[in-house]
Amino acid sequence: MNRKIVLWSLTAALAGFLFGFDTVVISGAEKKLQLLWGSSDMFHGIVVIGMALWGTVIGAFFGGIPTNKIGRKKTLVWIGVLYTVSAIGSGLSNDPWTFAVFRFIGGLGVGASTVAAPAYISEIAPAKDRGKLVGLYQFNIVFGILVAFFSNYMLNGIGENAWRWMVGIEAIPAAIYTLFALTVPKSPRWLLTKFKDDEAKHVLQIINPDFDPEHLMMEIKQEMEDTVPNENIFLKKYRFPVILAFLIAFFNQLSGINAFLYYAPRILEEAGLAESSALLSSIGVGVTNMVFTLIGIYLIDKFGRKQLMYIGSVGYIISLTLVSVAFTLNWEGSLMPVFLFMFIAAHAIGQGTVIWVFISEIFPNHLRGYGQAFGSSVHWVLAAIVPSLVPVLFSTIGAGTVFGVFAFMMVLQLAFVYYMMPETKGVSLEELSKTLIKD
Repeated sequence: MNRKIVLWSLTAALAGFLFGFDTVVISGAEKKLQLLWGSSDMFHGIVVIGMALWGTVIGAFFGGIPTNKIGRKKTLVWIGVLYTVSAIGSGLSNDPWTFAVFRFIGGLGVGASTVAAPAYISEIAPAKDRGKLVGLYQFNIVFGILVAFFSNYMLNGIGENAWRWMVGIEAIPAAIYTLFALTVPKSPRWLLTKFKDDEAKHVLQIINPDFDPEHLMMEIKQEMEDTVPNENIFLKKYRFPVILAFLIAFFNQLSGINAFLYYAPRILEEAGLAESSALLSSIGVGVTNMVFTLIGIYLIDKFGRKQLMYIGSVGYIISLTLVSVAFTLNWEGSLMPVFLFMFIAAHAIGQGTVIWVFISEIFPNHLRGYGQAFGSSVHWVLAAIVPSLVPVLFSTIGAGTVFGVFAFMMVLQLAFVYYMMPETKGVSLEELSKTLIKD
């Protein structure tokens, strides 16, 4: 594999590290913030926690615009700026509304990164390695999650302002990522959609000096000839990719993954662990997530996307059912973390590895940014709604019922994979467009 492609893919994937860190770092501070500001469960869930998620929704929803207009590279740079501003502002906040505004800004970066980073990597990667390379984005997400859990654990005992350090320390990797993003080239496929042929040819020659760039340029131009000006992803011929993107994002969040990651220490405390043990078990969650994501990335171009989704779906159903039963029958103590680790492993090897790879593959070049934005928006709308309701749902219907609903949704996901999901392993982006688009 070309070393430069790996380096550029890793750089773009670092946006995922900040995504993972930003998403989970709040879990170590959220209970302290609720006590500090005397927030109700509803205000705490919707404003203090939820504002970052709604920022993510807006970032994902509108992320396709800069990704397509100014390009994947420039969008990645601006994402780094948003993360940096958010971290500094959140750490210096003195009231819940200011905190929520800066968390919202970070959310914009998270949402936009789920559009720009996978799109960029998929467009510079050779078909045979595309799963692994786009999978680096997901690996960096879970690595960021692990580092955030570990950071929270290490900073937990430094005093009453520990929460400021927990959320503010993200400014350091955010600034480093922003500088790195300035060094990557522009996407050759994006350049061709903007008719910048000479620049695209130059990048393609760097990516693969042994391959004739004219051949790929001809394929991309032929795909563009079949399009009409100003078309969008909601035309009838793009209906199948839109349905696929919607369903994979829908089931990703109805597994309960974000609800668990945001409230991991609280859920583990409800299961009978002490606060320090819950924070330590959260690090175990991060390690499990990273290990099984690495396994998924290793297997995705060997087994394919569909096989990993089968494995993940069955793992979801078993583990979520056990978690639901454990909460319902009050099995407190050491068993609960084991069941939750099984859930994280099932997510990591299936949905976690596959979702951003799959969505980045199924739309044509000229609409990839918008298609990625659509799939990411569905994902993040649900990621905002579900965790925001967790404190209220736990206190009303109970954790056992909540996890039981998640288990049932994964049965429906298994049916989606069997009946609808196509295999995209090893097929060029242009060939996939011909297969999935119905005139």
